[in-house]
Amino acid sequence: MLFDLGFEVLQAENAEGALQHLEAREGAALLYTDVNMPGPMDGCDLAHTVRARWPATRIIVCSGCTREEAALLPEKISFIVKPCAERVLRQAVLALRLN
Repeated sequence: MLFDLGFEVLQAENAEGALQHLEAREGAALLYTDVNMPGPMDGCDLAHTVRARWPATRIIVCSGCTREEAALLPEKISFIVKPCAERVLRQAVLALRLN
């Protein structure tokens, strides 16, 4: 879906892999992640790390986690409850581009 919205998409199996992509490219326009990820760092930790190191990177978290867990995410991110329709992702991306 993100490719269809005009993004170059890089995939990572875990948060460490995502950070390697970001470090190699000195950030990214968008981080799209789930909260539950394999490895010691989850998507919430990843979102906080990315916000601190690359504040211009927009963040969308798509997860089946509860709203209470979502409250632990950094401010000014988009949170989408899974499963989500393509139109929901499109709306979140457009909202981030406008901010």
